[in-house]
Amino acid sequence: MIKYPNGTPNKKVTHISKAESKARKSLSSANRGMDLESDINLSNEYYLEKDLCVITKRPTPINVVKVDYTKGAIITNAYFEKQSTTDYNGVYKGRYIDFEAKSTKIKTSFPLHNITSHQIKHLERVLAHQGIAFFIIEFAARNEVYLLDAAYVIEFYKHGERQSIPYDVIKEKGHLVPRGFSPRLDYLPIVDKIYCKN
Repeated sequence: MIKYPNGTPNKKVTHISKAESKARKSLSSANRGMDLESDINLSNEYYLEKDLCVITKRPTPINVVKVDYTKGAIITNAYFEKQSTTDYNGVYKGRYIDFEAKSTKIKTSFPLHNITSHQIKHLERVLAHQGIAFFIIEFAARNEVYLLDAAYVIEFYKHGERQSIPYDVIKEKGHLVPRGFSPRLDYLPIVDKIYCKN
């Protein structure tokens, strides 16, 4: 029951779905820019509902060692089976898509230590087989999200003179992803513009 300032209850409260509740919470200024993964997941759910693409979060492979069944099957001991590759993959307009999502609180650059060598190797293989590969990079302090082609990140990672990609380079070479309600991060039009011109 919701009480308004004058103290009277409003009995006409409609049910809000979990997805809507998450999206509304994400929109509040306190949470804005705090959960990039949640924003991408909600966007992918929206795209799937609209039958635009099938892009899913890749699960992290873990090996469960011990489970506590006294509290409802809680994993108490586990380890990563192997290194995961990237966060997301799927299909859009007949093309394979693979991307990594990263967030930084630094305003001036994106640190490359957030990326592992096996992720770079994986994305190189995707590109070699004509797949679409990119990074979604959030500058949380600026409340900005960019889509940056994986080739730029690979180049900086392997041949760059510094251990980070300057914000100005990402702003120039990348594409600002619009924020909204549904979808939260509308990155598919950028994928169209860069990779699906034909």
